[in-house]
Amino acid sequence: MKYEITAEAVLAPQSTVAHRVGWGFISLYTLAFMSINLVFLAPILVTLPLRVNSLVGIQQAPKSLGLVAGIGALVSMFGNPFFGRMSDRTWSRLGMRRPWMVIGLVGGTLGILIVALAPNIPVVLVGWCMAQLFFNALLAAFIAVLPDQVPRAQRGLVSGVLGVCLPITGHPVATFLVPCATGGFFILLFVVALKDRRLARAARPAWSLREFASTFYVKPRTSPDFAWAFASRFMFLMAYALLTTYEAFFLLGKIGSAVADVPQQIFLGTLVQSVVIVAASLLAGKLSDRTRRRKIFVFTASIVYGLAMFAVAVASNFNGFLVGLAISGLGFGIYTAVDLALVADVLPNKDNVAKDLGVFNIAGALPFSIAPAGAPAILAIGGGNYAVLYAAAGIFAIIGAAAILPVRGVR
Repeated sequence: MKYEITAEAVLAPQSTVAHRVGWGFISLYTLAFMSINLVFLAPILVTLPLRVNSLVGIQQAPKSLGLVAGIGALVSMFGNPFFGRMSDRTWSRLGMRRPWMVIGLVGGTLGILIVALAPNIPVVLVGWCMAQLFFNALLAAFIAVLPDQVPRAQRGLVSGVLGVCLPITGHPVATFLVPCATGGFFILLFVVALKDRRLARAARPAWSLREFASTFYVKPRTSPDFAWAFASRFMFLMAYALLTTYEAFFLLGKIGSAVADVPQQIFLGTLVQSVVIVAASLLAGKLSDRTRRRKIFVFTASIVYGLAMFAVAVASNFNGFLVGLAISGLGFGIYTAVDLALVADVLPNKDNVAKDLGVFNIAGALPFSIAPAGAPAILAIGGGNYAVLYAAAGIFAIIGAAAILPVRGVR
């Protein structure tokens, strides 16, 4: 059976998507996106914190993890818009997006291997920065496929079926490399099947210092909707970054879990969260397309996620923690279903979608740099109480809900 991976290949930057995509495209795109979540989130949720803990011990682990995760996030802030710009300028026979997906997957996996075998924190840092740089090349090209090939009327549906990751636990090296191998298979399957957009060599803009500087910036004055959407995502993902980065230490420090139990507990928590995410994403994406509304879904999702962080903050046992994660899955599922579609609708320049999405993804990378740096201060204010940290995360999510209200370009 032959898959029609897309209804149309965009052959020039000016081209617009006119035809609806089929379920062949949606299925492979979803599997590939799930795989990207797998290679991104499995290390940060479980394996990186536990690797750091095994090298330096529980007392030093939060600071060491903050250093590694924070610097890695700074690297990703540079990598995402830079490789997005490179993708927008690529004129190869393989297309605009496909080469960077392959390069990103291979380079990122090598970085993860370095982390898995690292004998000390400096080597962990080098490997993690390499992984962040190349995996963001993969992400920048992959996300650009949505505005490239999915018509506006289907973006809620397509973004609604994206996004669930089940971390893999086991052998110390396998916990890093199994997600890369599993996720890499589906990413490469999508790469092979994709009828990629191509850029004519003559249409590639000339390099200049001013253009390079613009890679990392979009003017808020000329693109206010983009700026408000950026601010909203930044605050929402500040809450998410605090949850994911310190989840293992929350279980160890506040819940009192044994180190050996943490991987299984995070797996179970993520499984519960993921079931809710899938159901909420599918429903919210369809409703968003049907009602032609985006803002109310993003607003509601951010409020729900904020409430989930408060629920986690007051949890005194693992069951309470699971309840908080289930509520967070509802908020996160609605958010992932609609936020990407909203952003695709307010992109400033249709000729530079990967670059602009790369700038927007700084709002996703920056919290993972700020959160590890700011969390120790919040913990110090709260006397080392992780409940205070997650209460702060709830406040960030609610601020993110307020920031989406001024957007005017979409309903």
